[in-house]
Amino acid sequence: MSDIEGIYEDLEADVSLEEFREAVEAKVEQMGGLADEETAAMLIAHELGESEVNGVADIEPGMEEAKFVAKVLKIGELRTFERDGEDEDGRVVNVEVADETGSVRAAFWDEHAQAAVDELEEGQVLKIKGRPKEGFSGVEISVDDVEPDDDTEIDVQLTDTHTVESLSLGLSDVNLVGVVLDTGSIRTFDRDDGSEGRVANITLGDSTGRVRVTLWDDQADVVDEFEAGDTVEVVDGYVRDRDGSLELHVGNRGAVEAVDEDVEYVPESTAIESLELGETTDIAGVVRSADPKRTFDRDDGSEGQVRNVRVQDATGDIRVAMWGEKADIDLGPGDEVAFADVEIKDGWQDDLEASAGWRSTVTVLGGADGAGSVGDEDAAGSSDTGLSAFADADAGGGESTDSEAVDTESAADKAEPTGPSDGESVEFTGVVVQAGDPVVLDNGEETMSVETSADVGLGEEVTARGQIRDGRLEADDVF
Repeated sequence: MSDIEGIYEDLEADVSLEEFREAVEAKVEQMGGLADEETAAMLIAHELGESEVNGVADIEPGMEEAKFVAKVLKIGELRTFERDGEDEDGRVVNVEVADETGSVRAAFWDEHAQAAVDELEEGQVLKIKGRPKEGFSGVEISVDDVEPDDDTEIDVQLTDTHTVESLSLGLSDVNLVGVVLDTGSIRTFDRDDGSEGRVANITLGDSTGRVRVTLWDDQADVVDEFEAGDTVEVVDGYVRDRDGSLELHVGNRGAVEAVDEDVEYVPESTAIESLELGETTDIAGVVRSADPKRTFDRDDGSEGQVRNVRVQDATGDIRVAMWGEKADIDLGPGDEVAFADVEIKDGWQDDLEASAGWRSTVTVLGGADGAGSVGDEDAAGSSDTGLSAFADADAGGGESTDSEAVDTESAADKAEPTGPSDGESVEFTGVVVQAGDPVVLDNGEETMSVETSADVGLGEEVTARGQIRDGRLEADDVF
């Protein structure tokens, strides 16, 4: 075995030996005799190793080149555009490709674009080489070379409508039907051009899970059109990552529309007796007692609100503090309810307490009369949640024991100030909704203007650390 063949065998690259030899010869010629064939082979092996990725999920915008295998999910329309100083129009078509780790949009240009329209088929597996970059809906690949791969099987299903379970990072053109579990309010932020941006959130569920949906600008208005229990379809959404969780985003190309379909959402929950301090989890149960809503003043002069309810399942009970808009939800003794993404904290007298903040979802599964509001009757009375046994026996008339009466001290009494003052050192994590000067971050509950020279991109999640000056965060670090 020659040295070149040995280097090729160690590489395990997705290229033939003949192609590898041709690349080595080209490298020797390129270096003008400064490298022999063995040295050139090692250089080529290094270049190939740098560009090979294990899956779509490993593709990053900073890579010079990426080589991977993926299945064609959707072929877009061929578009033409004028190039400056050239007589011939440019052509481009976007092709959605995926493997088991995720999906990515591949841009085919000019002659590749025409070939994609004429020759590609949905479900076909391709070997793709291209240059990753940050696109409108995440990482995109500008394709340099492509060829069919008939020998590789990729277990990715072709579908026009997705489920929550089937969502993957980088997926775009997503259609998803789900039942509304929760809606938020519209938040505003200022852009560099002086215009005002808007953002809002709803949470949708289907039989496979739930997902937080972020609505931008004009799409934010739909939060006022729907309420919990409505069935809607997200059209042309795209999937992004936030704090390690997938979110479905809807921009000006997408829509959220009411549909007449039956969608069942059955929440999964953690038994109350097994809850642990510091975890973020889902719980479900029957409301035993509900305190009145309380308001409190923050240091910045704004007013906050909180409402405490005590929830019981088959294993135990816990107080849940519902903050902000969650405090307005109409809950009373006997209601069956599911709380998603609540944080388990130290409560009064060293008791555990669940905190339902802006990222949490509160879903009323059924009232004291047994009527369900989400999914069908089986979902509302699912034995998985262990709720029904307590609807009559433990709801009572809303009266509490003496220990519970003492326990109704509002969590607002121990709430930490949320409005930072000038000179205060803070750390703020959010999604970039404006990438100019200043950078504007949104964490889903509030926005923060950040003075920084760091290069950030729209939709990127970053953390800024520094001091507050005149209402802005002067960042020492952005990461």
